[in-house]
Amino acid sequence: MHSTRHIHTYPDTAARGVPLTAAVLLCLTWLGASLAALPTLAVAQPAAPAQPASAASPDAIKQELEATREQQRKATELQQKLKADIAAIGQDRSKLNQQLIDIAAQVRGVEARIGETEARLRPLDSREQQMRTSLDSRRSEIAEVLASLQRAGRRTPPALLVRPEDALQSLRTAMLLGSVVPELRGRAERLTADLGELVALRKAIATERDAQARDRDKLKDDQVRLAALVEERQRKQSAFEKDMEAENARAINLSRQVDSLQGLITKMEQDLNSAAKAAATASLQGAPSVGNGKPNLGALKDTARLSPAVAFASAKGLFAFPVNGRKIRDFGGSDGAGGVERGISLTTRPGAQVTTPCDGWVVYAGPFRSYGQLLILNAGGGYHVLIAGMERISVNIGQFVLAGEPVATMGSTSQVASILATTASQPVLYVEFRKDGTPIDSGPWWAANEGEKVRG
Repeated sequence: MHSTRHIHTYPDTAARGVPLTAAVLLCLTWLGASLAALPTLAVAQPAAPAQPASAASPDAIKQELEATREQQRKATELQQKLKADIAAIGQDRSKLNQQLIDIAAQVRGVEARIGETEARLRPLDSREQQMRTSLDSRRSEIAEVLASLQRAGRRTPPALLVRPEDALQSLRTAMLLGSVVPELRGRAERLTADLGELVALRKAIATERDAQARDRDKLKDDQVRLAALVEERQRKQSAFEKDMEAENARAINLSRQVDSLQGLITKMEQDLNSAAKAAATASLQGAPSVGNGKPNLGALKDTARLSPAVAFASAKGLFAFPVNGRKIRDFGGSDGAGGVERGISLTTRPGAQVTTPCDGWVVYAGPFRSYGQLLILNAGGGYHVLIAGMERISVNIGQFVLAGEPVATMGSTSQVASILATTASQPVLYVEFRKDGTPIDSGPWWAANEGEKVRG
């Protein structure tokens, strides 16, 4: 005679015959796996003795030394390659200019990708913090559900015995389990769903941060290469302009004698030899010829040019912003001090690369009043482009620069906060266009998309 053993099932799984114990253990496994992936949210365990912060293992020290040596080796290899590349360029001005424009574009491209990654990370980080806060506040519930599932998983299902009393007890037990276990399972499933979302968020964040780290490494290498090329460009420029340092010092002294931007431009182009020469050249060159009223974009391919490839007046809709950033103030808007804006303002990343939006001659490069470091280009045809707020300018007065060429870098804070009447924590670049001494709306000149931008 064989004894009959009755196995209870969940009410909603009875049709499939899933045993109670198996279903409970399935929930236990599911929740346990999620908790294992997030050790900070697991049931509290006795803390291991803290290791002294200064007690670094010999293996860790060795790995750190090896990593440092590897970085030094890579840096040395990069410097050697840069020297070889620059030597190969030789006196070819066209190749040097093309390299400068290409690497500057790469730097700005990587900067843009880093900015996009940071934008994607912000909501992910925010949601992760929300989930962590929620789960942390339910620590006791997680412990309770896990403990209950463990007890249920170890419990032997009641048997249908011979005595009526035993049969009644078995029925009551089955009814009790039928009302409690589904509720417990529901709580476990809700907790597991939240834990699963948090695990997925952490994976997405890790992926984004890995991509960001790769981009930062590339940006660092590209910046080193760009710095070497800029240094070579300025070295060649110095060979042509023997008295460049004296001219720059004189420009700073002259700038202290004027109060307005127009006064500065006039002073430079009349009293400073290099700026006057640049202005005269711009005037003599005049506006480049165009066919059917359209700019000859093919002329931009000549990176050895010494005059604008495209007439400024004909270049509407073709210019790229000088820096990657977000426009916070526009031409004609309130300047916050009762006046109106004469240019546009862009918030940027610390250390962002600044490039020229157009071809032009440098008529001023240095500090000026509340504008911080100021760069003024004579673009020909009576047009001037003013760019202010950088930390460091890398071109000299009298120099001709091409559209897309690197000319400056931003600092870590705003250098033009005083003229913007703002307390911006990010660096801010100010850009102003002028025609015959009068500020004009630069809006029509900016390209609507990447494919339309002027680039050498």
